[in-house]
Amino acid sequence: MYLFVKYSLFINMLTKQVITKKLKSVLDPELNISIVELGLIYDVKIKKADVEILMTLTTMGCPLFSLIEDEVKKAIRKISGVKKITVKLTFDPPWSAELMSEGARSALGI
Repeated sequence: MYLFVKYSLFINMLTKQVITKKLKSVLDPELNISIVELGLIYDVKIKKADVEILMTLTTMGCPLFSLIEDEVKKAIRKISGVKKITVKLTFDPPWSAELMSEGARSALGI
C-alpha cells in the first residue's frame, strides 16, 4: 500500500510543467539560450514514469543533436522517479524564429 501511494504521489508531480522547467536549464551550445526559449521543444509526453520529448533544431544540418540530447536527458534525470527518457527529433514543422520567446528574440537582437 505504501509503495502504491508513494508511486501515485510521484505520478501526480510529474507534469509537462515540471519537465519544461528542467529543460529551461538546457542551453543551445552555439547560441547559449535555453532550448525552451528558442522554441525547440515541440511536445512533452508522460506515460507513468516514462518521458518522451519531441524537439527540433534550428537547422536541419545541425551536428549538435547528440550533445543537446545528452543534456536534455541529464536535466530530466534530475526529476525523481523518472525511468525512461526518449528524445525524438523532427523537422516537421521546420523551426523558425517565430517560435522563440520574446526574451530569446531580445537576446539575439531580433
